[in-house]
Amino acid sequence: MDFDNRLFEDTICAISTAPGCGGIAVVRVSGRDAMAIVARCWKGADIDKMTSHTAHLGHIIDTDGTILDEVVLIPFRAPRSFTGEDVIEISCHGSTWIQQELLNVLISCGCRIATAGEFTRRAFANGRMDLSQAEAVADVIASSSRAAHRIAMSQMRGAFSRKIGELRDSLLEFVSLMELELDFSEEEVEFADRSHLLKLATNIRNVIMHLADSFAMGNAIKNGVPVAIVGETNAGKSTLLNLLLGDDRAIVSDIHGTTRDVIEDTITIDGVLYRFIDTAGIRDTTDHIESLGIERTFRKLDDAAIVLWIIDGTAPVSDMAAISGKIIPRCTGKSLIAVINKDDSLDESQRATITHELQKLIPGNGHIINISARQHTNIGNLLNLLRQAASLPENDTNEVVVTNARHYEALYNAGQAITRAIDGLQQGISGDFISQDIRECMHYLGEITGEITTTDILTQIFSHFCIGK
Repeated sequence: MDFDNRLFEDTICAISTAPGCGGIAVVRVSGRDAMAIVARCWKGADIDKMTSHTAHLGHIIDTDGTILDEVVLIPFRAPRSFTGEDVIEISCHGSTWIQQELLNVLISCGCRIATAGEFTRRAFANGRMDLSQAEAVADVIASSSRAAHRIAMSQMRGAFSRKIGELRDSLLEFVSLMELELDFSEEEVEFADRSHLLKLATNIRNVIMHLADSFAMGNAIKNGVPVAIVGETNAGKSTLLNLLLGDDRAIVSDIHGTTRDVIEDTITIDGVLYRFIDTAGIRDTTDHIESLGIERTFRKLDDAAIVLWIIDGTAPVSDMAAISGKIIPRCTGKSLIAVINKDDSLDESQRATITHELQKLIPGNGHIINISARQHTNIGNLLNLLRQAASLPENDTNEVVVTNARHYEALYNAGQAITRAIDGLQQGISGDFISQDIRECMHYLGEITGEITTTDILTQIFSHFCIGK
C-alpha cells in the first residue's frame, strides 16, 4: 500500500453527526495526541486515568476560559478504536454554534479538521478493515432500503473480503505449484498434473464470474431497481405512478401528450428500493418537444430492468398491436409486465379478447395483469409481480452480492486473466506464461481489498465519504 505517512502524524477532528441543529452532536477526535489535546480544553475526570470505552460527564472550556458546554466524553484507546488510533468522541448539545465553536477550541489546542473520509482511511491504513470493508462503511451510511443496508452490512463485516481471500489462497496454491515446477524444470518434475490445475482454475473462474454477474442485481439493490412505465398517451401511466408513490408527482389529464419529459421517483417495497420512471406516451407526433420526450422514453426503456407496459383497455386492440412493435423488441433480457388499465370499464368479453391478443404478442416469460389505476383495483397483485420480476435474493440469504462498480471492474479483469490461464493449460503453454496470468488475476483481486493499491486510488475512493467518517 502506498501512503504518505505524514498524513497520519496529525490529530484530526470533525463533526460526525449530520449537519444542522439537533438534540446532540458528536465530535470525533483521532490521532496519537488525541488524549492530550482534548485534555487541554476538558474540565472533568482525568482523561489519562479513564478506562477505554467509558462515558464521562464534564465541560469543554472555551478559548476565553468560560464553559462552552456540558458534554459526555468517551475515550477509545488504540488499537481498540474505529481508526486504530487513540480516539475521543465528544457528545455536545446540537446547537450549530456550539458545534463550530467546539471545533475551533480543538483546533486551537492542536487539532486540524479532517478531510473527507479520513477517519475511515486511517482505519484502513491501520489494518482495522480492508478497502472493500471501508467502502461498505459509506454504503451503510447511504443505504436507502433494507436490502441495500443488509448487503452493505454483510460487506462491512467482511463476507466479501473472506470470499476474495479464499480465491487468492487458491490462486497462491496454483501459482506456487507452477513456479515450483519451473525451479525444477531441468529435472522434469511435475508437482501437479495439468488436469488437476485445470479443474482448480475452472472452479476459481466460476466463482469470479458468479460474483461479477451478481453486480447487475447488486447495483439495482443499491441504487433502486429501475422500472420504466411506458405505453401510449392517455393510457394511465401518470395515474399509476401517482398511485404507487402516494403523491401527485405527475400531471394527470385527458389531453394526449401531457407528459413530455421523464419523471422519476422511488418507493420501497418489502425493503427493496424501486426507481419508477414515468415516460412520455408513445405515439406519432409532429410536436418537436413531445418527440424529444418520446426519444427519452426509449432510452429509459433500454436502461430499465423491469418494463410496465400500460395498455388502455378501452382502446382498439389494433392500437395495442401497433405499439407492441416499438416496445417488445426493446425488452429482451428484461422483465415485461403488460398492465391492462381501466379494467373497471371492461366486460368479460373485452377482457378475454385483449388478453388473447396480448398472449400472442408478448414473450412467454412476460406477465399480464388487469388493473384500474383510478379505482385502485388489483394494485396489490401488481406489486407482487414487481417483487417477482426483480428476482432479488431473500433477505436472509448469505450470498455475497457485488454492488460496487470498482469491484466489478476488478472481478471482470481477474476473470479475463484466469480464462487466459485456463486456455494456456488446455493448449499446453509453458508454465511461466500461465503463472504470469495467475499472478495478474491475484493482482486484480488484491485491488478489491486494498492489498494492491495506490494513493491516487485511495484519494478517489475516500473523497466520496462525508467529513467525520
